Amino acid sequence: MANVVKNKPHHFSEEKGVPLLDLGRQHHLILDELVAALRRVCQSGAFVLGPEVKNLEQAIAAYCRAKHAVGCASGSDALLLALLACGVGPGDEVILPSFTFFATASAATRLGAKPVFADIDPVTFNIDPVAVGRLMTPATKAIIPVHLFGQCADMDAINRLADSAKTPVIEDAAQAIGAEWDGRRAGSLGAIGCISFYPTKNLGGAGDGGMLTTNDDALAERLRLLRQHGMSPRYYHKVVGINSRLDSFQAAVLNVKLPYLDQWTALRQANAVRYEELFIGAGLDRVLTLPKALANCRHVWNQYVIRVPDGRRDALRESLAKAKIGSEIYYPLGLHDQECFRYLGYKPGDLPETDRAAREVLALPIFPELTAEEQQLVVARIAGFFGM
Repeated sequence: MANVVKNKPHHFSEEKGVPLLDLGRQHHLILDELVAALRRVCQSGAFVLGPEVKNLEQAIAAYCRAKHAVGCASGSDALLLALLACGVGPGDEVILPSFTFFATASAATRLGAKPVFADIDPVTFNIDPVAVGRLMTPATKAIIPVHLFGQCADMDAINRLADSAKTPVIEDAAQAIGAEWDGRRAGSLGAIGCISFYPTKNLGGAGDGGMLTTNDDALAERLRLLRQHGMSPRYYHKVVGINSRLDSFQAAVLNVKLPYLDQWTALRQANAVRYEELFIGAGLDRVLTLPKALANCRHVWNQYVIRVPDGRRDALRESLAKAKIGSEIYYPLGLHDQECFRYLGYKPGDLPETDRAAREVLALPIFPELTAEEQQLVVARIAGFFGM
């Protein structure tokens, strides 16, 4: 039976404002469990790939409805290991969205492969399968759809393209643990799923941590080999891997938190529904574009991202900051526009939906412990900005 957090009322005041994220509220409620778990690790002396890690791997595999889960040091390393396991190297091409966190592209680049940036669907912010189809070539060695902000990409369309070309699909599910596409969980929809446990994620540790999921026995074995220098047995190296082991402290924290994850997800979903009601009630849906959860998806709302058109996004963010209301821009540039990728030769207008999203997006607070009063204040301040 899943654990249930008894939320203590948060003392709200307009003067304090509203943080984008407040992990202190979450940790305060489970602090005794966290301390006890860390004490057990200290007493065991098993600090790397110990029993806590094995327990977490089994629990995450079950949660993601995948056959295997392999812990690693970060979500970024998960992407790197996945590409390594699929044999990606110099001269290969990897198709991925430009509108994503840097790690999605850096993993391919570090292996000598060429990132090939695809445009996004304007509704979901996820990679556009039509764009993927246009970009595929004989050099395409992998496709990485990113389940951005907690909603799955169109995995049916992407898998059809990949299957026809016998190309592996690596899910970047860093923001989407528990998300579903047609009832199937993120992390079980491609050859390998990559999960991040960075503290800001829906299931966050107390530092860096990551996990790879797969239904393929051979890939799972290769991932386990690659995460510790390609070593098996000890001091015998079959391949050149990397050092990317999940430590027991992080696993212990995550083992405490995982039983609460569905409760926290339900609270995020309720917050998303409340935002929509408040925005529509204030008439703000006429001046903003609100995020949408697709009917066939389980959206887990790692972020609640509105669009602010007509060049007013930055002014709105400044107005919110003056009212001590947290917000963030995910992401101010498409990766194709980043200085380090200019050598790829992308020109203005090549990825129009990515460019438009970078100009318009603004993430608002949606963490599980956010109160209704805080959401009302957020919407009221936005309404005030627009004179409504």
